[in-house]
Amino acid sequence: MKKIPHIIQLGIIVLFISSCDAPIHEEIAFGEPYCLNEDFKNEIELATALVEEVKEGIHLTASVEANPDKVLKYVSLIDGIISKVYFSLGDQVTKGQTLAELSSVELSNWNSTLSNINNEIKVAEQKLKSVQSMYEDGIASQKDLLEAESKLAILKSEKQNIENNLKLYSASSTKGVFKIKAPSSGVITEKSISSGTQISTDSEPLFTISGLDEVWIMVDIYATDVQHIKIGMHANMTTISYPDTIFEGKIQAISQILDTESKVLKARIVLPNPELKLKPGMLVDVIALKNQSIKAIGVPTESLVFDDNQDYLVVYKSDCEIENRKIEILTKSNGTTFIKSGISENEQVVSKNQLLVYEQIKNHSK
Repeated sequence: MKKIPHIIQLGIIVLFISSCDAPIHEEIAFGEPYCLNEDFKNEIELATALVEEVKEGIHLTASVEANPDKVLKYVSLIDGIISKVYFSLGDQVTKGQTLAELSSVELSNWNSTLSNINNEIKVAEQKLKSVQSMYEDGIASQKDLLEAESKLAILKSEKQNIENNLKLYSASSTKGVFKIKAPSSGVITEKSISSGTQISTDSEPLFTISGLDEVWIMVDIYATDVQHIKIGMHANMTTISYPDTIFEGKIQAISQILDTESKVLKARIVLPNPELKLKPGMLVDVIALKNQSIKAIGVPTESLVFDDNQDYLVVYKSDCEIENRKIEILTKSNGTTFIKSGISENEQVVSKNQLLVYEQIKNHSK
């Protein structure tokens, strides 16, 4: 038997000793569940999956119009010249507020006529007293008395008419002008006068006041959507001016005649507008909601995650029980996604920062 050389033996001993002193590496445990820490938990929001009636959202366009029943066009019944204007287009006015002053010869004529009538009434009153005295003495006839009473009554009637006209046109004796006052409250939506404008009784309306506390949303219905849009359908509306505000209403009327210019049917939605956010001429996006007569589980559309050509929801059970769940979508409508399969009623899904949670879960599962 051959002996192992001493140098080889020494090498084996050194290797043995060094292997005994080497540290033992721990195995990395993959697939551990992801848990939400308290700080990040405050950054997420949860939504509950609920069974709802499936609604199909039909996108339509519309514009805001003033309610015609609350639009008043002011036409002058007196000729004259506008001496001063106190309002501008778009101003909000209240009933009885002075909007303009009108200089007119009519005022001088009426004041002159009123002064003459007052003098005639004094004469007629004195004559009536004289006739009554003579009638009581048997000198004047009953016919004379009736004629005197009738003439006084006619003069008083003419005086009343002139005073009513002066009151109607808010005549100012100190300024020598008629004051044009707002006949109703609302917003000035049309204006055709300025200082120095000459007007007549056959002129165009001086201004238009529209009550905008209630407005009409006039919806365009194109031929492809006519069969789907019905009276009574609920609708949600948004505008560029208020993108985060959803206005809710119902379709109250649908015209049966095509608009000659745009070749569409017009539908009307009446909306309360107490804060006057909606202005005539504004464009509106309308989502008409059509019931499908079926029910399905609905979740907020914003809670979806799309990854690798698949739709997912991040389903939350507890801080350490969160999973990425593959789902099948039935349809989407007005911010709600209806689920065909993959989630049960009353399960909770992450609806804010769900993509961050999704990625964390995905990394932990590798």
